[in-house]
Amino acid sequence: MSLLELYCHVDDFCRTFVPQGHCYPVAATGHRQRPSQLSVSEMLTIVIHFHQAHPRDFKAYYTHYVAVQLRTDFPRLVSYQRFIELMPRLVVPLTVYLQACFGRCTGVSFIDSTSLAVCHNRRITHHTVFAQLAQRGKTSPGWFYGFKLHVVVNDCGELMGVHLTPGNVDDRTPVPYLVHRLAGTLVADKGYLSQSLALRLRDTLGIRLLTHRKRNMVQRLLSLGDKLLLRKRTIIESVFDQLKNMSQIAHTRQRSPVNFVINLLAGLVA
Repeated sequence: MSLLELYCHVDDFCRTFVPQGHCYPVAATGHRQRPSQLSVSEMLTIVIHFHQAHPRDFKAYYTHYVAVQLRTDFPRLVSYQRFIELMPRLVVPLTVYLQACFGRCTGVSFIDSTSLAVCHNRRITHHTVFAQLAQRGKTSPGWFYGFKLHVVVNDCGELMGVHLTPGNVDDRTPVPYLVHRLAGTLVADKGYLSQSLALRLRDTLGIRLLTHRKRNMVQRLLSLGDKLLLRKRTIIESVFDQLKNMSQIAHTRQRSPVNFVINLLAGLVA
């Protein structure tokens, strides 16, 4: 998607949402909310395009690319410091815009979680930015300090739902929240193996939970279709690779929880 196409898509959304949602502030800061020269659609376009262009540093992207090469596209561009001050206003529009970009339910969904570390393990005791929010958790690569991103995608790799939890939350906890609008078969790894969860999804939502069984459990015969679905579960790993290595939603340089959320939402949209 080109920059112009992205702006048109975002601007069409903002024409419907912003007149109704602009009066809901993120937090009461006590400061005067001066109007910005940049519109909300322009700011959303910049933060989303940052993840599509794949640079490593937002400051370098804004000062050396947007302010120089995209000056004609954004004639009312503000300084970098002013843009950072305005970014908290994007939390609510980005959240709603992400939901508007979700894919459609195809009857087959894949669910998994990935870790979002906010600092190196050696700096956990000295970390203060997410001191009251992040928690220690463990995944297959090892221990980390931060959050877990729970994602549901369809068989085309399109996002169907996302949920952010502290790192110590069990993967099965947010499943009912994530799949309440889905139908059909939900494919997951062994971390989601739970008879009570499977019965709850089947009885309340009509969703069939499909997972492998552990080695110490009684094995069951699977149909050829179920075996193929379990093999195709790696599609969600490709989504995580795209989010982490190209959209760069996970890094340990965050200096504000609000900017962390904005970076995450913009990466998911991109």
